[in-house]
Amino acid sequence: MDLITSTDALRRACDRLAAHPFVTVDTEFLRETTYYPKLCLIQIAGPDPADAYLIDPLAPEIDLEPFMALMANPGVVKVFHSARQDLEIVWNLGRIVPEPLFDTQVAAMVCGYGDSVSYEQLANDLAKARIDKSSRFTDWSRRPLTDAQLTYAISDVTHLVKVYQALAAQLEKNGRLPWLGEEMAILSSPDTYQADPENAWKRLSGRLRKVKEVAVLMEIAAWREREAQSRDVPRGRILKDDALIDIAISGPRSVEALGRLRTIPNGFERSRTGADILEAVERGLARDPATVPMPERSRGRGSTGAVVDLLKVLLKAVSEQEGVAPKIIATVDDLEAIAEDDNADVPPLHGWRRALFGEKALALKNGQLGVSVRKNKVFVHPIPTSAG
Repeated sequence: MDLITSTDALRRACDRLAAHPFVTVDTEFLRETTYYPKLCLIQIAGPDPADAYLIDPLAPEIDLEPFMALMANPGVVKVFHSARQDLEIVWNLGRIVPEPLFDTQVAAMVCGYGDSVSYEQLANDLAKARIDKSSRFTDWSRRPLTDAQLTYAISDVTHLVKVYQALAAQLEKNGRLPWLGEEMAILSSPDTYQADPENAWKRLSGRLRKVKEVAVLMEIAAWREREAQSRDVPRGRILKDDALIDIAISGPRSVEALGRLRTIPNGFERSRTGADILEAVERGLARDPATVPMPERSRGRGSTGAVVDLLKVLLKAVSEQEGVAPKIIATVDDLEAIAEDDNADVPPLHGWRRALFGEKALALKNGQLGVSVRKNKVFVHPIPTSAG
């Protein structure tokens, strides 16, 4: 199969695809040596088997504007599987998020396929296709691409057509298509893909307990994020996570103190980068403690621990009974919040999740619902209120 390597050919393909109600999309990329993913190939197909294309974004004579216009076309549903990384690439290239959007992994969870069903399983179950995964981890930036790579790449979107049609039909039949709305809204929000350096500390903050430590982490994590973005290198190339934690805990204020940390490479402390780190530490130590947002500690370890355990059993029972993956109904953090507060502002207490699980969770917590086991299966049943 030939690659589209010119803007004219891409425009012709996108014009054809724009006539369809939906297109399936996938990308191949590399990000081992860069901060931003390097797009190497775009695969796209429509319901007509003749409309399946491979686009070479590395070709010198190509402008991806027709592809971006198709991604922004409100009349065409864009179908991805496990869309987040693909959408991040589109956002980075064109500052748009494809809409309307359909993620087959999320749809499969609503249809009871488990928390992280693979594309291979869905292709096998719904498209009756076997995926040859031997080309998955090849170098997609090298040219020319092999026939095996091209065959593998195009199969990712041609089989996805049948997967999408089967899942959409199932969701339509059981009235659960609106359930995808909240998840698609998150995926469609530009905020999901904007890596704000000021928020970089949150990923590591769970290991810290003191306000001073978090304050220093906020500054050095933001510094590292900006450095990685400006140099377009992975965060770990600037400084490892363990080094950030060590610096936050120890708060070194001199070259010598920085050099004594075991996670800092020899001589690193006397470089320009070492000076930048010390400046970031000083900014952190100078922060007003009242402005440092301490991360929430895990709930459910005290008096509500047993309640959380019961809610986990209820969640599993409801998910099995309703054919919905537990992860899309509630997280452990959600259960811990419910255990502490009947009015917690968490997804399981809103919308379809409340009707499916939240009301039962509150009833269980307040002694109005019970769980029992019969023939190795968990059953949920109301508890009669005692008269008088």
